[in-house]
Amino acid sequence: MSEEESHTSSEEEGQTVKGPKEFIVEELSDSSDSSVAETSSEDEQRERPKPEIPPEYWHIQKLVKYMKSGNQTATVISLCCLKDHDLSTEINQMAIQDIGGLEVLINLLETKDLKCKLGALSVLSELSLNEQIRRCITDLGGISLLVQNLTDPARDLQILVAETIYNVAQIRKARKHVRKFDGIPKLVDLLDVNENCLKTPKDLLTPDELENVNIAKAAAKALWSVSRSRKNIQVMMRSGSVPLLAKLLRSVHMDVIVPTVGTISQCANEPSYQLAIQTEGMVKDIVQHLAAEDPSLRRHCAETIFKCAEDATTRNLVRQAGGLDPLVNMAKDPATRENKPLLAAVTGAIWKTAISAENVERYDQLKTVEVLVKLLENADEDETVLKNVVGALCECLKFTHNREVLRQVDGIPYLVNLLNYTFPPLLENVPMVLRECAEDENSMRIIEELDGVRLIWSLLKNDSPKVQANAAWSLVPCIRYATDSGEMVRCFVGGLELIVNLLKSENCHVLACVCAAIAEIAKDIENLAVITDHGVVPMLVNLVHTQNVELREHLASAIAYCCAWGSNCKTFGRLGAITPLVAYMADSNPKVHRTTALALFHLSKNAFNCITMHESGVVPFLLKAIATTDWDLQEAAAGCLANIRKLALEAETVHLIRARDASTEEDD
Repeated sequence: MSEEESHTSSEEEGQTVKGPKEFIVEELSDSSDSSVAETSSEDEQRERPKPEIPPEYWHIQKLVKYMKSGNQTATVISLCCLKDHDLSTEINQMAIQDIGGLEVLINLLETKDLKCKLGALSVLSELSLNEQIRRCITDLGGISLLVQNLTDPARDLQILVAETIYNVAQIRKARKHVRKFDGIPKLVDLLDVNENCLKTPKDLLTPDELENVNIAKAAAKALWSVSRSRKNIQVMMRSGSVPLLAKLLRSVHMDVIVPTVGTISQCANEPSYQLAIQTEGMVKDIVQHLAAEDPSLRRHCAETIFKCAEDATTRNLVRQAGGLDPLVNMAKDPATRENKPLLAAVTGAIWKTAISAENVERYDQLKTVEVLVKLLENADEDETVLKNVVGALCECLKFTHNREVLRQVDGIPYLVNLLNYTFPPLLENVPMVLRECAEDENSMRIIEELDGVRLIWSLLKNDSPKVQANAAWSLVPCIRYATDSGEMVRCFVGGLELIVNLLKSENCHVLACVCAAIAEIAKDIENLAVITDHGVVPMLVNLVHTQNVELREHLASAIAYCCAWGSNCKTFGRLGAITPLVAYMADSNPKVHRTTALALFHLSKNAFNCITMHESGVVPFLLKAIATTDWDLQEAAAGCLANIRKLALEAETVHLIRARDASTEEDD
């Protein structure tokens, strides 16, 4: 109430009623000596408003001074007056900070007076929307005091504390302090609300029940911020948050569900929490909320599915709950396309759920490939959305009929164009979807016309190991099904040297994919001659002692096809590649057996290599391989044994001839 209104009302009632400011001044004069009053007067004269600073700045600073007086009544009234100002404006926040108002507000949290605490928290909860003030509150030790007040029996106080933690915990240091001062178990305890309150509309709840619901909502919001830390998620899980969040998820109150799903979405970054979401039966409830009107709620639901759908059981649960249809419908909705975070979450969920063949069947019925290609048409589309769209297409194109669909809707040019982008996660996915396209002859012709193979090859220079690996892996079918692959590869200036140099990489996945590409390149004799000149043989030999199964498989294949040029076969044996390769035959992986037998077959064309193989004990492995049902393995093993046997027969023949000649000489 202003002074004018106060005077008017006092005249009407015939009695003296003092306004808040008059009351504060009187209180201060009663509790202060004359020297303090003189000092205050001098301060006011010295701090007269400057033209560029609004009057509210000085008014707020006066209110903070009244709070500093130590008088309880003056403090409460000052807080009420302070709350009347717009604390979201920078100048008003500056007024509080400049005079040390934050320290005063935080100190008030230590008092035993409930009104002072409520007033201070109502101001802090609004001020803490500013990032700089969040840091100040944290640095001043405000988090420990906020956590202490969570155990206060006053429910309205608990709500304000939780809301303030929600704001302040947006910064990393504050989240760490919440964990350090044991605030997470206390917040989790506040989630425990009677299930009847959660399932009853608010207009039918008693005031006490409504307050309990509001406490749970505030606690869920606080945990939403706190859960941005992995360590905090682990503490939340140990504190029993999973069943409580599952219970809140089934609430009828949307303002409770939104922070709950937001918290679950954050926690879903942790693999153990993903399993808990599945076992607690949350997937069905999350799918139901995909149809909610609130875009932020739909976004968090889709994000949760995106993070959890790496697991096959969760993907099946999403399909069984009817979650695939709303995802595709949202992707088609023009309104969703304007909301980039929502669109990214939806396309991400489609991507991960499409890993299951059963889900792709449903997506095919919904014409999902066409929907995804439509999203690629927007040249200014968000890169995260593009990454997810390409990932989803990659999963769908593992089925032959979808490759034809993609070609019919002219999706390949959009995919090839994405190779010109620089966003690493996007460049990880684009080569993989083009790899699937390259398996189709007609699609491969389009990729060649668009110079897509050259663009894929250029990704080998990318700094990201995953981009390098996926690019090399994508080159395998591109080279295999190209019209004239040998000539095409030779046209890439410096391309063969680039891929050979990647054999120096320290990443096993990169090495495996590069070896697979080299095996395909080496099928052309001219290209094999070029990579031999670039030193491919000693580089491959340097890798033979690896324990990585994937690398063993493709390394053996590369060695097999590199034997066809010049003295490469002999060089492999001389550099010591034979004995480690024989050891590969003891591996449990049948794919390793197949490529290793092929390598041994080609190496066995050199007599010295046959001797080394025999001495390394390869024969029992080859005999076992011949007994398998794998035709390629049988053929390679039999060929290797034939070469060893041929050498043995030749050696025996030579030995017999020499023995006969010696006998003849003795007779003579």
